[in-house]
Amino acid sequence: MNVLEVRDLCFSYGEKSILENINFELRRGELLAVLGANGSGKSTLFRCLLGLDNRYNGKVILEGEDIRGKKPAEMARLMSYVPQKIQSVFNYSVTDMVLMGMTSGGRLPLKRHYEDVTVILKETGISTLADRDFRELSGGEQQLVLIARALAQKARILVMDEPDTGLDYGNQQRLSAKIKELTKSGCSIILSTHNPNQASRFADRVLAIHDRKIAALGAPEVVTEELINTLYGLSPLVIME
Repeated sequence: MNVLEVRDLCFSYGEKSILENINFELRRGELLAVLGANGSGKSTLFRCLLGLDNRYNGKVILEGEDIRGKKPAEMARLMSYVPQKIQSVFNYSVTDMVLMGMTSGGRLPLKRHYEDVTVILKETGISTLADRDFRELSGGEQQLVLIARALAQKARILVMDEPDTGLDYGNQQRLSAKIKELTKSGCSIILSTHNPNQASRFADRVLAIHDRKIAALGAPEVVTEELINTLYGLSPLVIME
């Protein structure tokens, strides 16, 4: 079953075309990895999917309904967003950061919210970080907190913008495994990445964007040396099976 459908999506900044005739779907419980060079339109696509920029032509269908006209609170119940990273100015604990996902719209936290946070921290394997200052965590730990916060919204679709940016190889592998694990619980995830090997290893399908259009869409086998050369202008050192 498709939880998200993108139909004939086009986007331009003035006369500069960014995306042309983008068509794909996200299935329930699927991990869809989006590949593309810097400036290929990945972030623009995500802003359209999240309803943050409605200047596109075409349609974004979420759970069977066009997202145009949906209020932010309604979008937050359906879809959550995990940015590359977040700069926290204030001294928020991990518990407080995750709690924010449950109390959007100015709602005051209730006892059940704190109980739910405890469950989510356990599910994401970061219970020991509950009282830590978010600013003092490693990059990998911060990403897991942001994922936990997104899950706290109880949205079943997660949009992740290069979640492994700045992480070392070990943390990339651990984070990718955790993201893949989330799909087994029914979450549908679309994420952008610059790591073709990670996409090949963990994604159910891969969507590649080049020259404003979809260059490839399908099982991880679509990630070939030819595709890598097209997207990034070079041949990869390693393509993991």
